[in-house]
Amino acid sequence: MLKFYFNGAPNPNKVALPYELVPVDTRKGDQFKPEFLKVNPNGKVPAIDDDGVFVFDSNAILLYLGEKTGKFLPPNTPKSRAQLLSWLMFVATGLGPYSGQAVHFKTVAPKELEYAHNRYQYEAHRHYKILDDHLANSRYMVGDGYTIVDMAFWGWARLAPFVLGDDGYAKYRNVKRLVDEVSARPAAARAIALKDKFTFKTEMDEEARNFMLHEIPGSRGVCHRARILRDPCGAGMTINPLTPRPPRSRSASPAAPGG
Repeated sequence: MLKFYFNGAPNPNKVALPYELVPVDTRKGDQFKPEFLKVNPNGKVPAIDDDGVFVFDSNAILLYLGEKTGKFLPPNTPKSRAQLLSWLMFVATGLGPYSGQAVHFKTVAPKELEYAHNRYQYEAHRHYKILDDHLANSRYMVGDGYTIVDMAFWGWARLAPFVLGDDGYAKYRNVKRLVDEVSARPAAARAIALKDKFTFKTEMDEEARNFMLHEIPGSRGVCHRARILRDPCGAGMTINPLTPRPPRSRSASPAAPGG
Protein backbone atom coordinates (compact mmCIF):
# COMPACT_ATOMS: atom_id res chain seq x y z
CA MET A 1 0.00 0.00 0.00
CA LEU A 2 1.08 3.57 -0.69
CA LYS A 3 2.75 5.23 2.30
CA PHE A 4 1.85 8.88 2.81
CA TYR A 5 4.31 10.97 4.86
CA PHE A 6 2.51 14.04 6.18
CA ASN A 7 1.85 16.61 8.89
CA GLY A 8 -0.73 19.39 9.30
CA ALA A 9 0.84 21.90 6.90
CA PRO A 10 -0.92 23.12 3.72
CA ASN A 11 0.85 20.91 1.16
CA PRO A 12 0.23 17.47 2.72
CA ASN A 13 -3.52 18.06 2.63
CA LYS A 14 -3.75 17.50 -1.12
CA VAL A 15 -3.47 13.70 -1.43
CA ALA A 16 -6.64 11.56 -1.46
CA LEU A 17 -6.21 7.82 -2.16
CA PRO A 18 -6.03 4.67 -0.01
CA TYR A 19 -2.80 4.92 1.93
CA GLU A 20 -0.91 4.17 5.11
CA LEU A 21 -0.32 7.32 7.13
CA VAL A 22 3.23 8.01 8.30
CA PRO A 23 3.27 11.13 10.51
CA VAL A 24 6.32 13.39 10.30
CA ASP A 25 6.62 15.79 13.24
CA THR A 26 8.69 18.60 11.76
CA ARG A 27 9.04 20.42 15.09
CA LYS A 28 10.77 17.34 16.49
CA GLY A 29 13.04 16.94 13.48
CA ASP A 30 11.46 13.80 12.02
CA GLN A 31 12.04 15.23 8.53
CA PHE A 32 15.81 14.87 9.00
CA LYS A 33 15.84 11.24 10.02
CA PRO A 34 17.71 8.96 7.58
CA GLU A 35 14.65 6.84 6.85
CA PHE A 36 12.67 9.89 5.72
CA LEU A 37 15.54 11.49 3.81
CA LYS A 38 15.65 8.29 1.77
CA VAL A 39 12.13 9.15 0.59
CA ASN A 40 12.71 12.91 0.25
CA PRO A 41 16.31 14.15 0.31
CA ASN A 42 14.94 17.68 0.70
CA GLY A 43 13.57 16.83 4.15
CA LYS A 44 10.07 18.20 3.62
CA VAL A 45 6.54 16.82 3.64
CA PRO A 46 4.56 15.57 1.88
CA ALA A 47 6.17 12.58 0.24
CA ILE A 48 4.94 9.15 -0.80
CA ASP A 49 6.40 5.68 -1.10
CA ASP A 50 4.45 3.83 -3.78
CA ASP A 51 5.89 0.33 -3.39
CA GLY A 52 9.44 1.61 -3.65
CA VAL A 53 8.70 4.50 -6.00
CA PHE A 54 9.45 7.70 -4.08
CA VAL A 55 7.74 10.96 -5.02
CA PHE A 56 8.08 14.25 -3.13
CA ASP A 57 6.59 17.75 -3.45
CA SER A 58 2.82 17.95 -3.27
CA ASN A 59 2.35 19.02 -6.88
CA ALA A 60 4.60 16.25 -8.19
CA ILE A 61 2.60 13.79 -6.10
CA LEU A 62 -0.70 15.08 -7.49
CA LEU A 63 0.57 14.77 -11.06
CA TYR A 64 2.05 11.32 -10.45
CA LEU A 65 -1.12 9.94 -8.88
CA GLY A 66 -3.38 11.67 -11.39
CA GLU A 67 -1.52 10.11 -14.30
CA LYS A 68 -1.27 6.74 -12.59
CA THR A 69 -5.00 6.50 -11.84
CA GLY A 70 -6.36 8.58 -14.73
CA LYS A 71 -8.45 10.57 -12.26
CA PHE A 72 -8.92 14.31 -11.83
CA LEU A 73 -7.26 15.20 -15.13
CA PRO A 74 -8.70 17.43 -17.88
CA PRO A 75 -9.48 16.11 -21.38
CA ASN A 76 -6.39 14.70 -23.05
CA THR A 77 -5.79 17.51 -25.55
CA PRO A 78 -2.68 19.64 -26.06
CA LYS A 79 -4.54 22.76 -24.90
CA SER A 80 -5.89 21.17 -21.73
CA ARG A 81 -2.55 19.55 -20.95
CA ALA A 82 -0.80 22.89 -21.36
CA GLN A 83 -3.27 24.58 -19.02
CA LEU A 84 -2.92 21.81 -16.46
CA LEU A 85 0.87 22.04 -16.37
CA SER A 86 0.96 25.84 -16.50
CA TRP A 87 -1.39 26.39 -13.56
CA LEU A 88 0.03 23.49 -11.56
CA MET A 89 3.49 25.02 -11.88
CA PHE A 90 2.04 28.46 -11.04
CA VAL A 91 0.92 27.05 -7.70
CA ALA A 92 4.17 25.12 -7.17
CA THR A 93 6.60 27.93 -7.99
CA GLY A 94 4.52 31.00 -7.21
CA LEU A 95 1.50 30.80 -4.95
CA GLY A 96 3.00 28.33 -2.47
CA PRO A 97 6.50 29.79 -2.07
CA TYR A 98 5.40 33.42 -1.97
CA SER A 99 2.60 32.65 0.49
CA GLY A 100 5.04 30.80 2.72
CA GLN A 101 7.58 33.62 2.63
CA ALA A 102 4.86 36.21 3.23
CA VAL A 103 3.87 34.40 6.41
CA HIS A 104 7.49 33.96 7.48
CA PHE A 105 8.39 37.63 7.16
CA LYS A 106 5.11 38.67 8.77
CA THR A 107 5.31 36.39 11.81
CA VAL A 108 8.90 35.21 12.31
CA ALA A 109 11.46 37.59 10.81
CA PRO A 110 12.65 40.67 12.70
CA LYS A 111 10.52 43.75 12.18
CA GLU A 112 13.53 45.66 10.85
CA LEU A 113 13.25 43.69 7.59
CA GLU A 114 10.42 45.85 6.29
CA TYR A 115 11.54 45.54 2.68
CA ALA A 116 11.34 41.73 2.74
CA HIS A 117 7.93 41.83 4.43
CA ASN A 118 6.58 44.29 1.87
CA ARG A 119 8.05 42.38 -1.06
CA TYR A 120 6.49 39.06 -0.16
CA GLN A 121 3.14 40.57 0.77
CA TYR A 122 3.13 42.30 -2.62
CA GLU A 123 4.02 39.08 -4.43
CA ALA A 124 1.41 37.08 -2.52
CA HIS A 125 -1.27 39.62 -3.42
CA ARG A 126 -0.07 39.68 -7.03
CA HIS A 127 -0.44 35.91 -7.32
CA TYR A 128 -3.89 35.96 -5.73
CA LYS A 129 -4.95 38.70 -8.14
CA ILE A 130 -3.85 36.55 -11.09
CA LEU A 131 -5.85 33.62 -9.71
CA ASP A 132 -8.88 35.80 -9.05
CA ASP A 133 -8.86 37.23 -12.58
CA HIS A 134 -8.49 33.75 -14.05
CA LEU A 135 -11.36 32.35 -11.98
CA ALA A 136 -13.61 35.24 -13.00
CA ASN A 137 -13.92 33.48 -16.35
CA SER A 138 -13.54 29.84 -15.34
CA ARG A 139 -15.42 27.73 -12.80
CA TYR A 140 -12.32 25.67 -12.05
CA MET A 141 -8.62 26.23 -12.59
CA VAL A 142 -8.68 24.22 -15.82
CA GLY A 143 -12.00 24.58 -17.61
CA ASP A 144 -15.26 23.17 -16.29
CA GLY A 145 -13.95 20.07 -14.55
CA TYR A 146 -12.45 19.54 -11.10
CA THR A 147 -8.79 18.54 -11.45
CA ILE A 148 -5.58 18.10 -9.49
CA VAL A 149 -4.88 21.81 -10.08
CA ASP A 150 -7.90 22.71 -7.95
CA MET A 151 -6.53 20.46 -5.21
CA ALA A 152 -3.15 22.19 -5.41
CA PHE A 153 -4.85 25.60 -5.39
CA TRP A 154 -7.02 24.71 -2.39
CA GLY A 155 -4.09 23.57 -0.26
CA TRP A 156 -2.82 27.16 -0.09
CA ALA A 157 -5.80 29.33 -0.99
CA ARG A 158 -7.86 28.10 1.95
CA LEU A 159 -5.28 29.86 4.14
CA ALA A 160 -5.50 33.21 2.35
CA PRO A 161 -6.66 35.16 5.44
CA PHE A 162 -3.61 33.92 7.35
CA VAL A 163 -1.32 34.93 4.51
CA LEU A 164 -2.95 38.20 3.43
CA GLY A 165 -4.90 39.30 6.48
CA ASP A 166 -8.53 39.02 7.53
CA ASP A 167 -9.75 40.94 4.48
CA GLY A 168 -7.94 38.67 2.04
CA TYR A 169 -11.06 36.98 0.71
CA ALA A 170 -12.90 40.28 0.43
CA LYS A 171 -10.40 41.32 -2.24
CA TYR A 172 -10.44 38.02 -4.11
CA ARG A 173 -14.01 36.80 -4.22
CA ASN A 174 -13.50 34.39 -7.11
CA VAL A 175 -10.73 32.71 -5.15
CA LYS A 176 -13.04 32.39 -2.16
CA ARG A 177 -15.78 30.92 -4.35
CA LEU A 178 -13.57 28.05 -5.47
CA VAL A 179 -12.09 27.56 -2.00
CA ASP A 180 -15.62 27.22 -0.59
CA GLU A 181 -16.63 24.77 -3.31
CA VAL A 182 -13.59 22.55 -2.78
CA SER A 183 -13.90 22.79 1.02
CA ALA A 184 -17.46 21.46 0.75
CA ARG A 185 -16.24 18.23 -0.83
CA PRO A 186 -16.13 15.29 1.64
CA ALA A 187 -12.54 14.49 0.63
CA ALA A 188 -11.44 17.98 1.68
CA ALA A 189 -12.96 17.55 5.13
CA ARG A 190 -11.20 14.19 5.47
CA ALA A 191 -7.89 15.74 4.44
CA ILE A 192 -8.16 18.49 7.06
CA ALA A 193 -9.06 15.91 9.73
CA LEU A 194 -5.92 13.83 9.08
CA LYS A 195 -3.84 15.88 11.50
CA ASP A 196 -6.25 15.01 14.32
CA LYS A 197 -5.34 11.33 14.07
CA PHE A 198 -1.94 12.06 15.60
CA THR A 199 -0.50 14.41 18.19
CA PHE A 200 2.02 16.79 16.65
CA LYS A 201 4.21 19.12 18.67
CA THR A 202 2.72 22.62 18.70
CA GLU A 203 5.22 24.54 20.83
CA MET A 204 7.71 26.63 18.85
CA ASP A 205 10.51 26.30 21.38
CA GLU A 206 14.25 26.46 20.75
CA GLU A 207 14.38 22.86 19.54
CA ALA A 208 11.51 23.45 17.11
CA ARG A 209 13.09 26.66 15.80
CA ASN A 210 16.33 24.84 15.14
CA PHE A 211 14.48 22.24 13.07
CA MET A 212 11.94 24.50 11.37
CA LEU A 213 14.07 27.57 10.68
CA HIS A 214 17.48 25.87 10.40
CA GLU A 215 18.95 28.10 13.06
CA ILE A 216 22.51 27.75 14.26
CA PRO A 217 22.83 25.47 17.33
CA GLY A 218 24.01 27.37 20.36
CA SER A 219 22.74 30.74 19.17
CA ARG A 220 20.18 30.83 21.99
CA GLY A 221 17.56 29.44 19.63
CA VAL A 222 16.74 32.54 17.66
CA CYS A 223 19.32 33.27 15.00
CA HIS A 224 17.43 36.20 13.57
CA ARG A 225 17.68 38.06 16.87
CA ALA A 226 21.38 38.26 16.16
CA ARG A 227 20.44 39.28 12.59
CA ILE A 228 22.38 36.48 10.95
CA LEU A 229 21.35 33.97 8.33
CA ARG A 230 22.92 30.75 7.21
CA ASP A 231 24.40 30.66 3.75
CA PRO A 232 21.62 29.05 1.65
CA CYS A 233 24.24 27.02 -0.20
CA GLY A 234 25.27 25.37 3.05
CA ALA A 235 28.79 26.83 3.11
CA GLY A 236 28.39 27.90 6.72
CA MET A 237 28.69 31.61 6.00
CA THR A 238 26.69 34.20 7.89
CA ILE A 239 25.41 37.44 6.46
CA ASN A 240 23.79 40.52 7.89
CA PRO A 241 20.50 41.05 5.99
CA LEU A 242 20.45 44.67 7.10
CA THR A 243 23.67 45.45 5.26
CA PRO A 244 23.06 46.89 1.77
CA ARG A 245 24.19 44.57 -0.99
CA PRO A 246 26.41 45.73 -3.84
CA PRO A 247 24.36 47.09 -6.78
CA ARG A 248 23.53 44.57 -9.47
CA SER A 249 25.49 44.90 -12.67
CA ARG A 250 23.38 46.43 -15.41
CA SER A 251 24.34 43.55 -17.68
CA ALA A 252 23.01 40.93 -15.28
CA SER A 253 19.69 39.29 -16.00
CA PRO A 254 17.01 40.00 -13.39
CA ALA A 255 15.71 37.07 -11.40
CA ALA A 256 12.42 35.64 -12.54
CA PRO A 257 9.54 36.63 -10.23
CA GLY A 258 8.72 33.00 -9.51
CA GLY A 259 12.31 31.88 -9.07
